[in-house]
Amino acid sequence: MSKKKRNPFLKKRYIPLYLLLIVMLFAHGCLSFRVSDKDWKKNLSEKGQVEPTIHNYKVEDRNMHYVHVGNDTLPLFIFIHGTPGSSNAFEDYLADTMLSKRIQMISVDRPGFGYSDYGKAAKSLAQQSIFLRPILEKYKNAPKIYLVGHSLGGPVIARMAMDYEELMDGLIMLAPSIAPELEPYEWYREPMNWVGLRWAIPTAIRVSNQEILPVKGNLKEMLPLWKNITISVIIMQGEKDILVPKENAFFAKKMLINSERVDIYMLPEENHFIVWSKYDEIVELILKEIE
Repeated sequence: MSKKKRNPFLKKRYIPLYLLLIVMLFAHGCLSFRVSDKDWKKNLSEKGQVEPTIHNYKVEDRNMHYVHVGNDTLPLFIFIHGTPGSSNAFEDYLADTMLSKRIQMISVDRPGFGYSDYGKAAKSLAQQSIFLRPILEKYKNAPKIYLVGHSLGGPVIARMAMDYEELMDGLIMLAPSIAPELEPYEWYREPMNWVGLRWAIPTAIRVSNQEILPVKGNLKEMLPLWKNITISVIIMQGEKDILVPKENAFFAKKMLINSERVDIYMLPEENHFIVWSKYDEIVELILKEIE
């Protein structure tokens, strides 16, 4: 009697993917990771902040979007979110009236997220660097310009420094995923990109997946460019981060051989979400840079 062949797609290894897809079907409405201009103004107003200015610009075939607060004569800090996400990841910072008295701040919707051509992924870090350069050009007369990047925002700002270091004064990397050898193999990412499955995945998650798939190769391409960074770099990393291993911070220290200063802050009890859990400490780092 012949054994009945089991459908390979019923194997246990596929169960996480099936569960993920089921969740995605119910998540389209709540996983957009973006805040409208109206809500930006409302949220900051409720926290006592002056009304932000909302900006849109076009570069190549891209429509880009960002939010700005503060006097343009002050030092500028540009915040770059991780994946998925949007400019509102840094809402608490832009809402901080104490901060906005001392610095001006910009929070960007990276390509494909928020209101920067939502749903249209930029599939290389080099592309993202190009799409963000106009902000640096526009505010180049600021006394100082610093880039702050969380998670995948970390390699984005590193790439920007490799490409346009003359337009900035320093980097602050928060749990940055920058070491190619530390990028995990996640088998489910390729199936998530299959044409037949994309419809079931919320837009922000799909864009996130599309930019993560090539990121290891992008990071390898950047290896010979780290020596181009000569400005100061600050890295803050949680030792209990299960999404971005703490060894990424040590990789940065090894690669930044020409940087004028590399400060690493390891946080023994913290995970990946230090942007929110270590707000006070990050604000302290920011203000220390302009003293």
